[in-house]
Amino acid sequence: MSYLEYNVKWTPTGLAKVLYLNWALLLLLAAAAGIGFLMLTSVAGGDMGRWAEPQMKRFGLGLALMFFVAMVPIWFWRNMAVLAFLVSLALLLAVEFFGETGMGAQRWINLGFMRLQPSELAKITLVMVLAAYYDWLDVNKVSRPLWVLVPVLIVLMPAALTLAQPDLGTALLLLLGGAVLMWLAGVHLFYFLAVGALGVGAVAAVFLSRGTPWQLLKDYQYRRIDTFLDPSSDPLGAGYHITQSKIAFGSGGWTGRGFMEGTQSRLNFLPEKHTDFIFTTLAEEFGFVGASSLLALYVGIIFVSVVSAMRNPDRFGALLTFGIAATFFFYFAVNMSMVMGLAPVVGVPLPLVSYGGSAMLVLLIGFGLVQSAHVHRARSK
Repeated sequence: MSYLEYNVKWTPTGLAKVLYLNWALLLLLAAAAGIGFLMLTSVAGGDMGRWAEPQMKRFGLGLALMFFVAMVPIWFWRNMAVLAFLVSLALLLAVEFFGETGMGAQRWINLGFMRLQPSELAKITLVMVLAAYYDWLDVNKVSRPLWVLVPVLIVLMPAALTLAQPDLGTALLLLLGGAVLMWLAGVHLFYFLAVGALGVGAVAAVFLSRGTPWQLLKDYQYRRIDTFLDPSSDPLGAGYHITQSKIAFGSGGWTGRGFMEGTQSRLNFLPEKHTDFIFTTLAEEFGFVGASSLLALYVGIIFVSVVSAMRNPDRFGALLTFGIAATFFFYFAVNMSMVMGLAPVVGVPLPLVSYGGSAMLVLLIGFGLVQSAHVHRARSK
């Protein structure tokens, strides 16, 4: 049922929109970010100015952007979905020619006041354009082959450009986010089973191509897979990161060593302790209780978003909210699995906690879209 077909009796206008924000979602986001500020202070040895204060400023800017996006009617964002997606594709292409390199990958564009990672923006614009596509498409055509091919191509474009940077982790998130939204839109399960079979073949091809002229992954990506399968095979080399991470997790116990008392991070045994592996520091200093508390906040964000989507009669707004919630889930699920040794290390930040400007701002803009869908949904008087 489209927005216009729904029996609209009343939607908030003007300053009244503020009252109808999803305040539970806002509080959960702020609480998760607060844990991030605390951990960034800890890994800097108590120096808030190094990472925590810049992150607080970014969060403040992100909140302002979220409020702005939330106050704009959801139909406007539906109309802007294709343009936003094309802009993100253009930025991904620009990375190939003008991008800055860091940690062996060319992923950023220098805007002067900040470094933008276009692949982060693509996660949100991909959800927008797919939600707009399925809002436009007749529900009886959703599983027809021609109409399935269109969103597949839409998903593959940013994923391929991101993989070329190379950024396997973000490319994987784009594929997973797109697949979930297609499934939620009603695409038949047969297509996903077929893709699963192709995926098994692709994994086999990846391993068979190793050491050949047509090798499909970079050498360091193969080393990450080897490390995942057997970290002890190179404990001082490729397996060093995950080995130290596991030591930190184990030493945290139930309640942890205490704030700024984590030896793995304080003595710089942990790699990327302020970005990809910050969850490990949390587990070491606050133990199982602290790690579970952050996970509970994340689950709360997903739950509140899903409830909002289920209550939204607008197909675009509902799919958009589901899609952003799914993208957020994959963010933290992949990061947590990675640092616990349950998945290969692919360089995915922990949302709202890891240090980084692009991820923080884009994620809050995404939740601004969720808020817009929530505020502007049809309500009965």
